[in-house]
Amino acid sequence: MSVNELGGYGRFQYHNNQLHCEDVPLAQLAAAEGTPLYVYSQATILDNARAYLKQAGNKALVCYAVKANGNPTILRLLAEAGLGADVTSGGELFLSRHAGFAPDKIIYSGVGKLRHEIEAALEANIRALHVESEMELAQIAAIATERQQIARIGVRVNPDIPVETHPYISTGAAQHKFGVSPETAVSLLHTAAQHPWLQPVGLAAHIGSQIQALEPFAASANFLVSLADELSAGGIRLEYLDVGGGLGVAYESEKWAVKSEKIGAWVNTVSQPVRRAGYRLVMEPGRSIVAEAGVLLTQVIYTKTQGAKQFAIVDAAMNDLLRPTLYGAYHEILPVQVRRTSEVRRTYDVVGPICETGDFLAKDRVLPPLAPGDLLAITHVGAYGFAMSSNYNGRLRPAELLIDGSQTHRIRQRQTYQHLIDTLPQAESNL
Repeated sequence: MSVNELGGYGRFQYHNNQLHCEDVPLAQLAAAEGTPLYVYSQATILDNARAYLKQAGNKALVCYAVKANGNPTILRLLAEAGLGADVTSGGELFLSRHAGFAPDKIIYSGVGKLRHEIEAALEANIRALHVESEMELAQIAAIATERQQIARIGVRVNPDIPVETHPYISTGAAQHKFGVSPETAVSLLHTAAQHPWLQPVGLAAHIGSQIQALEPFAASANFLVSLADELSAGGIRLEYLDVGGGLGVAYESEKWAVKSEKIGAWVNTVSQPVRRAGYRLVMEPGRSIVAEAGVLLTQVIYTKTQGAKQFAIVDAAMNDLLRPTLYGAYHEILPVQVRRTSEVRRTYDVVGPICETGDFLAKDRVLPPLAPGDLLAITHVGAYGFAMSSNYNGRLRPAELLIDGSQTHRIRQRQTYQHLIDTLPQAESNL
């Protein structure tokens, strides 16, 4: 197998038969830090962020979806680049403020905001709380009244636009928990306009994640404009329309040749109707900024033949990368070191040590012959990788590294067993 046949991508390329992140060999990182190990390319993150900023222009607000990857160092990098933040919890709000995002660039979405989270958002004086139910608006109104503080309100509307994506990450259909109907959205914004401590400022939609076609996004943007114009005719002129995020990335290597994000085309598609109508544009990209920037390094522990199946048992597992188990998601897997230029490939299920049949990272994957100690790089894990990790089965969360050219920055320590008890009351932790 030649290196060309393997094919690197972006800032992850083979040099002298070694897969690198930017200028650093991944094998060197695994030897120094151990595995499993998340490794991110800083240049990739900034390239994608700047592509959004450049295409969107000065009058648009690009809010990074913190849920995709909330590492504080990565958040600080994006804040310094000029992005805002889309948060969905009090924890994400805390992380965003800690990272230095300007309050007037923070949007708070989510269907279940708690009282203390709403109070924290008002205390921080963020740009807007995006309301997703009548009861939530009433809760915000009561808190704003108690505080004698204006609460800036956006409403997330459900456009009921069908999209081709996994049902778990489709969010814009009528049966989903997110947003409200157009009729309810109009009613909520009129209610906010009539309240002394509420100020209606925006209308938002998010139709789902990992959507490849541009047509649904165009339909959603036009839907928002139409509804906003209806509100304007009724005396409520909104400041901005938030078109959400959801632009898909290519996880399969055969699609890497064409940059999957199509950032420029996507921004142009959603921005044209919004700008023509005279509203400010807000967007919430997440996956398309960070997904391709990350790999998860893992080491083969054992190989095993079971009936017709060949298994490669590795030290990463579903607690480190949940997407394959949760969504049946595909992630390309590359060998970190190429030892021979010509060898017969084999078909493996790449699985972890967790006591679940669903603990797999790849199924029926054609790879070079594997042996204990071999290193593999699971690609495009910068989004919803570490962010969805857990301590299931008593396993420890991995370290995270950020690569800047030839420089390596440890941006999260690997957990130790002490972390499994460090939240216990002192008396119990000493048992």
